[in-house]
Amino acid sequence: MIILYTFGPQFGLPDPSPFVLKTMVQLRMAGLDFTKDSKGFLKAPKGKLPFIDDDGEIIADSTFIRRHIEKKYGFDFDAGLSVEQRAIAWALERMCEDHLYFALLHERWAHDANFARGPAQIFNMVPAPVRGAIRVVARHMIVKTCRLQGTGRHSPSEIAELAERDLDALATLLGGKPYLFGDRPCGADATLFSFVAHALVPIFEGPVHATAAHANLVAYRDRLMALYFPKTAA
Repeated sequence: MIILYTFGPQFGLPDPSPFVLKTMVQLRMAGLDFTKDSKGFLKAPKGKLPFIDDDGEIIADSTFIRRHIEKKYGFDFDAGLSVEQRAIAWALERMCEDHLYFALLHERWAHDANFARGPAQIFNMVPAPVRGAIRVVARHMIVKTCRLQGTGRHSPSEIAELAERDLDALATLLGGKPYLFGDRPCGADATLFSFVAHALVPIFEGPVHATAAHANLVAYRDRLMALYFPKTAA
């Protein structure tokens, strides 16, 4: 049995991490049974979630979890795609995970109102005597990470412009198709869905979230939510 380590439902989504959400979708795409454990963060081998325990084999990071599924279970997430489509899928995933992610992260953690509405709530499970201190330290570390990565060095309007270009590109490439490359979801759809779903969370305010409201992205989010998380979608 596979154990997937998660944060647990937040923000009206199955998980407050797009990377955890992506892995949940990919496990379901592959038809693999798994259980969720939301108390494993301190055991995370790379200091972040998700990671899985697959009958004693520990795999960390969503990208390497996908590789593990492909190798151990022989599931091809991109079956039917051309070499060019596979390359586009990889480039889109990298844009979401290594670029758009930091705009979302900064808007949630660096802005007081958004932080109070969302990320601050993640620490409610921490014992009350130390909750405040841990919350402050974690926020400082995340904001510092955004600055070291580069996104946090930009003005809010510049960050918004970068995120807008990412989201416009996703909306353009999706077009009127139900999934990224046609009638069947591929591995990159799990990533694209996860980031679009997070960008559309209504409790957050700001230009990044407002930019995501393309009609086709909203419909895409709803379509994959109904497919992989029907109880949440309902």
